[in-house]
Amino acid sequence: MASAIAGVPKGHLAVYVGENHKRFVIPISYLSYPLFKDLLDWAEEEFGFSHPMGGLTIPCSEDYFISLTSSLH
Repeated sequence: MASAIAGVPKGHLAVYVGENHKRFVIPISYLSYPLFKDLLDWAEEEFGFSHPMGGLTIPCSEDYFISLTSSLH
């Protein structure tokens, strides 16, 4: 399976965060949280729908992203 080869397990997606585009693999369930939807809106405003790295690029700091995703558990 292509997603397993790329290191993204079923039910997850890769996102790239921060200035260094650090890769995180997150559960797709995060997409249903309002705080995460705000990040997606921000990403759309910043980058549109073009994500050449193959995953979604999130325009926030790594620290903020880690803090936000920790609160979603």
